[in-house]
Amino acid sequence: MGLDPGLRRLALGTLLAAYPGPVPPGWAVDLVAEGLAGHTLFGTNVHDPAQVAASTAALRAGRSDVLVAIDEEGGDVTRLAHATGSPYPGNAALGAVDDPSLTRRVYAAIGAELAALGITVNLAPTVDVNTADENPVIGTRSFGADPVRVAAHSAAAVEGLQAVGVAACAKHFPGHGATVADSHHELPTVDVAPELLRERDLPPFAAVIAAGARAIMTAHIRVPALTGDGPATFSRAVLVDLLRREYGFTGTVITDALEMKGAALAAGGVGPAAVRALAAGADLLCIGAKVDAGLVEHVVAEIVGAITDGRLDRARVEEAAGRTAALAAWARPAGSLSATLSDALGYDAARLAVHIEGDLIGLERPLVVQLHAASTIAEGRVPWGLGPHLDGLEEVRIVATETDPAALGRLAEGRPIVVVGRHLHRLPGGAALVDALAAAYPVTVVEMGWPGRWRPTGVRAWVTTFGASHANGRAAAEALGLIR
Repeated sequence: MGLDPGLRRLALGTLLAAYPGPVPPGWAVDLVAEGLAGHTLFGTNVHDPAQVAASTAALRAGRSDVLVAIDEEGGDVTRLAHATGSPYPGNAALGAVDDPSLTRRVYAAIGAELAALGITVNLAPTVDVNTADENPVIGTRSFGADPVRVAAHSAAAVEGLQAVGVAACAKHFPGHGATVADSHHELPTVDVAPELLRERDLPPFAAVIAAGARAIMTAHIRVPALTGDGPATFSRAVLVDLLRREYGFTGTVITDALEMKGAALAAGGVGPAAVRALAAGADLLCIGAKVDAGLVEHVVAEIVGAITDGRLDRARVEEAAGRTAALAAWARPAGSLSATLSDALGYDAARLAVHIEGDLIGLERPLVVQLHAASTIAEGRVPWGLGPHLDGLEEVRIVATETDPAALGRLAEGRPIVVVGRHLHRLPGGAALVDALAAAYPVTVVEMGWPGRWRPTGVRAWVTTFGASHANGRAAAEALGLIR
């Protein structure tokens, strides 16, 4: 026997799916017409603005109030500019400038571009307080390590997005900033008392709730005192007792992608994860990036089965679908492609964030050395560095652990060396290579990741950009006098 049509539509109304390629396939539009809440766009769905606008129009042909979501954080996490790098600095750079009005303007500009393309929900801002220098997944996505500063900029970002009609989704509740593991690959643990969470991690969430954030995203992290052995995504103590009752959030709770190991492994698959998340109080379930019609139907069947056998209260699913529908109703109609704003604001903001320690005199015609750094799943393989901005200068790209400092010295032939890296303090071989080069040659370092506390000895200058977006790279090249 097939699924009950009413229960199937109810379950679909809690799901945020995805599809491959630049054109929505027929099944993706058909599911929207049948009640699917919406789709998330990833880099594989984005070729150019006109194509994205056509895709969102095709989805709205399935149902006018479909949710179209995207991770457009600016900085290191961009989907619209995945081929070139974002024209906006990310949160760490905005936090370093520490002008909430600028943060509000940058996010309003990002939101205006999304609205013009027919995108209604931005899965941003990241409001985690990055207190762990070794954090492999947040880092420059955070406004900083100070809860008060992060709270102020988080609220400003939400206000900027929502002022132009794009719903903001603040993430990742109750705070991913103290982790030293990536929830895409495992279930991180933050073993602290709830009191410390309230002091360190939760002030930004209180701020975005006060600012009217329409949605908040869960974290696939374990906080034993609250969640036991499972992630926050499956915890009523976190999603209901803490977020809704204590902090008063009345909007839509969206899960981080259920395909991530932090959720899927803990539940035994995406389908069971969906049931557990709904039972815990989540409203809109982000399935993930690798989705097809079969996976959506599998998750729907799991939800309907759980309602039918009593493991999941139907009223809870109706509540979730209702909150999701309210989110869709709030989002304003799509704008026009002509509304897309100039990138100048982003580049100006990136310039303000550049911090220089030391002396940049005598950098004429340097050898530029970019150290290879792996990207996270959240970031994707987005171009970064000074390369696109250099005026005919020699640039080499190397792996730190495979490079002889003396060979680089010979290649430089007496010229100064500019080393460009991301998260050098945790890059294998990065710190050792920089120290060895600085001991023998005139070296300037450009750190485009989370700077951490480490500083090399003997370098002529240390330049921090607080991010690796296209805007950050251009700002660094300008500061060094190397701009094309």
